[in-house]
Amino acid sequence: MYKGTNASAGIGIGKVAVVEEKELVIAREAVADSEAEIQRFKGALEVARKQTEELAADLATRVGEKEAEILNGHIMLLSDPMLLGEVESMIEKDQVNSEFAIETVCTNYAEMFASMGDELMQQRATDMRDIKTRMQKVLLGVESVDIASLPAGSVILAKDLTPSMTAGINPANVAGIVTELGGRTAHSAILARALEIPAVVALAGILDEVKNGDAIILDGSDGTVILNPDDATLAQYQGKREAFLKEKKELERYIGQPSITKDGVQVEIVANIGKPEDVDKVLQYDGEGVGLFRTEFLFMDRDAMPTEEEQFEAYRKVAVALDGKPVIIRTLDIGGDKEIPYMGLEKDENPFLGYRAVRFCLDRKDDVYRPQLRALLRASAFGNIKIMVPLVTCIDEYRAVKALVEEIKAELDDKGIKYNPEIQLGIMVETAAASLIADIFAKEVDFFSIGTNDLTQYTMSVDRGNDKISYLYSTFNPAVLRSIKRIISCAREAGIMVGMCGEAASDPMMIPLLLAFGLNEFSMSPSAILRARKLITGYSTEELLAVADKAMSFATAAEVENYMKEFVNA
Repeated sequence: MYKGTNASAGIGIGKVAVVEEKELVIAREAVADSEAEIQRFKGALEVARKQTEELAADLATRVGEKEAEILNGHIMLLSDPMLLGEVESMIEKDQVNSEFAIETVCTNYAEMFASMGDELMQQRATDMRDIKTRMQKVLLGVESVDIASLPAGSVILAKDLTPSMTAGINPANVAGIVTELGGRTAHSAILARALEIPAVVALAGILDEVKNGDAIILDGSDGTVILNPDDATLAQYQGKREAFLKEKKELERYIGQPSITKDGVQVEIVANIGKPEDVDKVLQYDGEGVGLFRTEFLFMDRDAMPTEEEQFEAYRKVAVALDGKPVIIRTLDIGGDKEIPYMGLEKDENPFLGYRAVRFCLDRKDDVYRPQLRALLRASAFGNIKIMVPLVTCIDEYRAVKALVEEIKAELDDKGIKYNPEIQLGIMVETAAASLIADIFAKEVDFFSIGTNDLTQYTMSVDRGNDKISYLYSTFNPAVLRSIKRIISCAREAGIMVGMCGEAASDPMMIPLLLAFGLNEFSMSPSAILRARKLITGYSTEELLAVADKAMSFATAAEVENYMKEFVNA
């Protein structure tokens, strides 16, 4: 038995199909005619762009527009004047071949993204490597592996799967995916979930243990992989697969049902999104609103600031689609860890403690913050938009943002531009400082949203991207749990809504504790909504109080996790 990271739920049973891309050998070669070489590069670029467009169109037809957006992102990269300009410049100045120039420029970008420690940026690194390889294959005349032609019952095993490779998979023939690299937030993992193919990733060394045709079982729900199982194990997992498919069908019963506990406590189950297109999934899974709309993607993959009108249209689109349901939109959370040249951001020694988020925005009021806040206020006339301020550490920051919002309201009044005068302004509680003075914040803000990913990181002083200390990164650590409980208590005492938009909000072992603490809103990936609703409707908050008290009595994260695991599985 092998253990990796669960990336896409479900049981996969089949035969191993090892997928190995031909390793490209890229050598530096001198070219006599740099202009002709640039034309050669442009020709390959056009072919690569066309291939990607065809893949995106196929994926949109087979799966959905949202999933195709991943490949549309590749098309944007293949059209990025800055990236392409650097390749052409290197060809011209250094008189080198296109393959080498692409290798150098794209690898530099990929390494920069990968070093940022941000999961979204690491996705961008994978995307950059994907388009690099696609262009080089065109130049070298190398054909990609035809994953679409794999026989029925295949379980793909690969070093890694790029988004474009994953997009070519025929779900009718592929029973599962196992990779040595990757993570839950990688685009290939996202596509696997969209295609509803069980997947386990980050299983280092598995390729050394298998050969084509080996029998294999994978559990994408817990990250388990079993090679050449005996009859008893095979029968056990066939039963698990049937039970999983049955549960999946049963979850559909929760569409249209209220998110209410057995003792009548109503909560909201909402979704985290990054782009307006993500709203389709929110509606598909019956989300009761949006608890976190990350606005960073509106500012990325471009060579100029998005205009106020562009932002307004994006926010308006989401508000209209959700037709009165709450939409919490987080103002720009960006800093020196993200490479956005037109922003003029300097590299921070410690970007997570540096010049970022509300600190950056308040310093760049005129060109960055005012346009975004104006766009948000204008869009509020079309739906139930709420504004959330990230990385707040002191009340002065919140007051400064509120004062700016009031200024902009007055400007809009003068011009006769409509907006919701009662629009709510809240904060993301994700720092130790904010949690310690949550009682002060609760008297002035309209709502809280707990960002557990960063709250855990900041509370435990741990870099969640550092494998050597990852054992410290646990939301079940008593210090983190006490912080969460205090934040919720302060909000409830002040009579304001308190939600959670970190990964913990959809964790089956955390949900009972959050209900007992009094959390109002659970924000998560759209695909997790129905399962969370099922769990919540099966609990009584009164009965959970004793469970929470017991959990809070333990001294270590491991003790809490073990106790909650026993409770959930009982």
